[in-house]
Amino acid sequence: MRKISQILIVLIIASQLSGCFYDGQIGNKARQPQKKQLTLYSIQGDSAVNLVIADSVRRFESNNSGFEVINEIIPNDLYKNRLSVCVATNQMPDVFPTWSGSVLKEYISIGGVVNLEKFMSQDNYSSRFNEKALEMVTDDNGIWGVPVENLTIALIFYNKNIYKSLNLSEPKDFNQLKKNIQILKEHGYIPFALSNRTAWTGSMFYMYFVDRLGGPSVFDDAANRKNSGSFDNEIFVKAGDMVQQLVNMGAFPRGFNWMDEDSGDSRNLLYNNSAAMVLSGSWFLSNVKYENPEFYDNIGVFPFPSIPGGKGNPQNTIGCLGDNFYSIASSSNNIEEAFELLKYLIDDTAVQKRIEAGKIPPVKDPDLKDPLTAKVLDYINKSPNVQFWYDQYLPPKLSEAHLALTRQIFGGEDPKRAAKTMEDITRQYYDQ
Repeated sequence: MRKISQILIVLIIASQLSGCFYDGQIGNKARQPQKKQLTLYSIQGDSAVNLVIADSVRRFESNNSGFEVINEIIPNDLYKNRLSVCVATNQMPDVFPTWSGSVLKEYISIGGVVNLEKFMSQDNYSSRFNEKALEMVTDDNGIWGVPVENLTIALIFYNKNIYKSLNLSEPKDFNQLKKNIQILKEHGYIPFALSNRTAWTGSMFYMYFVDRLGGPSVFDDAANRKNSGSFDNEIFVKAGDMVQQLVNMGAFPRGFNWMDEDSGDSRNLLYNNSAAMVLSGSWFLSNVKYENPEFYDNIGVFPFPSIPGGKGNPQNTIGCLGDNFYSIASSSNNIEEAFELLKYLIDDTAVQKRIEAGKIPPVKDPDLKDPLTAKVLDYINKSPNVQFWYDQYLPPKLSEAHLALTRQIFGGEDPKRAAKTMEDITRQYYDQ
């Protein structure tokens, strides 16, 4: 009965999503397509990059007249559920984005994605990419994706005009950051814009506190169950305490735990000068370039501050060196053409257009002329460790637990109890 219920749930969700992709036919009278179809999913919320993808598709179709590409643009958070349904119903798109990490590993384990090593080795194509980015989709058995959508790290972006008007300087440590927050509050500004309904945005603060307090090994040991690592380690508890220090200071807007990132709620607070700062992935720059280009020159950026007495290197960052990677479903009937389409997404023309859109393409030595994106790349190059997002690194069940518990910490949950719950769920998952 439980198994039947699960199947029904999947079918209900699938029907709500109107299928995994449109097949171009309506009823029996629909004209059969004359061209072969490739389905491409993309999740770039900013239309500047969607235009780049559309141009790549157009150029591919122009040079491959026997094919048409069905490009579906899906909101980031909806996409995660959508792809799960596609896997469950065996209706995978030909080409689709991933974040590497545990989800991609699951697709590999069930044979759901194509090993691209033979394609990447042709004409030494793999040498085109940033080595750290390519490593994120490479294991001992092959290469499972192509880095396409950005070298991304989380940084604090701020309104230079507000900082200048209040004579604030970029904080070097957490105590200085708290002083800035206090001054901003006194002058009627929201210190940090934050839309935390889906929790991964708030998770950035938590991840940085863990790293600055204890360094990368704390999470690595807990996640990989080594060196007696655990999620109820005092570092995770202290990280939650520091999150709540910010909440109790009024660092975030009212109702932040219900605000939506995909809708641009946090960015709008910066655009209208209500908020002074945002902790965001560097895709923020591309969003601004498209949504509000007049605001772009007003943006400053600095790394997440150090914590006095913390063991983490203040040059460490969190992010993803290749956000997003694109994989090919093993169910595709046109794998070679799907890879050809993939190449158009990150060829020289696309690279230049992505740079103009404010992205840092994951290729070697991108020619960046914009000072802000060049500064982001400099932070990446100097970072001794780039911590992959927890919610993408962890297996799906543990990822869901992390996000839910982090959001609860922002809402007032006892950090010690949350840390213990995370450890209990992890032990159950690994049956320890």
